[in-house]
Amino acid sequence: MLPLVPLWAAGAAWKNRAFDRGSAKVERLELPVISVGSLSAGGAGKTPFVMALGEALRRAGVGFDVLSRGYGRTADAQSAKRVVGTGSAEEFGDEPLMMARRLGRRVYVAAERAAAGRMAEREHRAQRETGPWVHLLDDGFQHRRLVRAVDIVLLTQADVRDVLLPAGDLRESLGSLRRADVIVLRKDESAELRPLVERVVASGKKKPLVWEMERVFHFVEGKPVSSPLAFCGIARPDAFLESLRLSGVEPASFVTLRDHQRYDDGVVQRLVQAAERVKANGFVTTAKDAVKLSPAMRALLERVGPVAVGDINVTICDEAGFISALMRLLPEGSSFPS
Repeated sequence: MLPLVPLWAAGAAWKNRAFDRGSAKVERLELPVISVGSLSAGGAGKTPFVMALGEALRRAGVGFDVLSRGYGRTADAQSAKRVVGTGSAEEFGDEPLMMARRLGRRVYVAAERAAAGRMAEREHRAQRETGPWVHLLDDGFQHRRLVRAVDIVLLTQADVRDVLLPAGDLRESLGSLRRADVIVLRKDESAELRPLVERVVASGKKKPLVWEMERVFHFVEGKPVSSPLAFCGIARPDAFLESLRLSGVEPASFVTLRDHQRYDDGVVQRLVQAAERVKANGFVTTAKDAVKLSPAMRALLERVGPVAVGDINVTICDEAGFISALMRLLPEGSSFPS
């Protein structure tokens, strides 16, 4: 795929120039949008960071909702919908469903994120909510049609080592960091990445804040058995395997599926057969995958053994300082009228 990389790069550059010059159509919501994104298509930790940011805003007394594309939707995939926590990934997408269940706040999905935002604002007005409020745009760095007040970009060592699509996982080159207002690094990678970030953004018009976050892998459901079959459908599956091993879990085998894998009885049956071949006595997967397993699918897996679910918990370093700095970047009038 390497010969196709220049074509991807040219397309991305053409698109960005259109927005930079103001010739591309944009849409603006009434309330400010805080975008959380990355240079890569997946694996940077955008969704865990959105959830951490939402919790931090809640503690600071700032209301929020989440706007998402809803990747993986198969039911009426273009329309704007409010995510129902008891719903399915087919209707809402895996990550929006997970965020709605975890955050207990409104999450909206639409192919055009502005449509999701307009639905959110209509519902807020109907309930006569007041006070500071923001929209959190999940995976929004490349969705430039929706005007945002703040662009937060997560950067990892894996991004720096990667190449552009379709040969790699990068949607944009490192130079696109110059559009960011805030760049968030993993604390254990910060010392090595900060000098690189400073060199990249030095020639830009902005001077982005550079912040740190900490990530901890933990099990949100069950505990792995002695010899589980691990499986996942995420952008960078090796990171999940590494997290398992660092937590003391050595899988009997590891099955990688495509990102945003749609689960059905056929996929689950193949996982059962794979587990039986290696004599696994259970399963371990990610929260993003687990949310797509129906009760019937879980029951089929549990004939082999228990299913444990791992996830990443993000903590924003100096949370109070971060929220204070973030709010200073927002325009005045970031509230619903009293």
